[in-house]
Amino acid sequence: MKRLFVLLLTLTPFALFAAEGGEYDIVQRTVNFIIFAAIIYYLLADKIKAYFADRTQSIQAELDKVQDTLKESEKKVEDAQKKLEEAKVLAAEIVEGAKADIEKIKAAVAASVEDEIAHLEKSFDNKAQSELRKAKNAVVEEILDELLRDDNLAVSQDELANIVMKKVA
Repeated sequence: MKRLFVLLLTLTPFALFAAEGGEYDIVQRTVNFIIFAAIIYYLLADKIKAYFADRTQSIQAELDKVQDTLKESEKKVEDAQKKLEEAKVLAAEIVEGAKADIEKIKAAVAASVEDEIAHLEKSFDNKAQSELRKAKNAVVEEILDELLRDDNLAVSQDELANIVMKKVA
């Protein structure tokens, strides 16, 4: 019903002010245009306002969404930077701990090597003394065997002790 009324309003000015023949009246045409524009505005104003309001809201929503994404990205960057700093500190601590462990291991190995060298020197000294005793015993035994085999030689105990002492010394 409303549309029919608007349609009649739209057509009435055209019919009233329409020029017949070759006459052109600018006032009538201007009035017709103003009435036409008013009717179009009346019919489409709400839809145009709603369209632009919706468009404004959608643009605002997109802008808000982009800003939220930007804030989240900035927060993630800050978190990543914090984690990077923490990782650098942790890496420095690990390096310092590794250096300390290396020094401890070096000290332990050096102590172990020194102990092993001392043990080997002691073992060598003991072995050398043992071999020296064996050699002395072998020389004494050889001399005694030589002296005792010779039946023609008569040696007293004192002479035998002197001979052995000379050979051993």
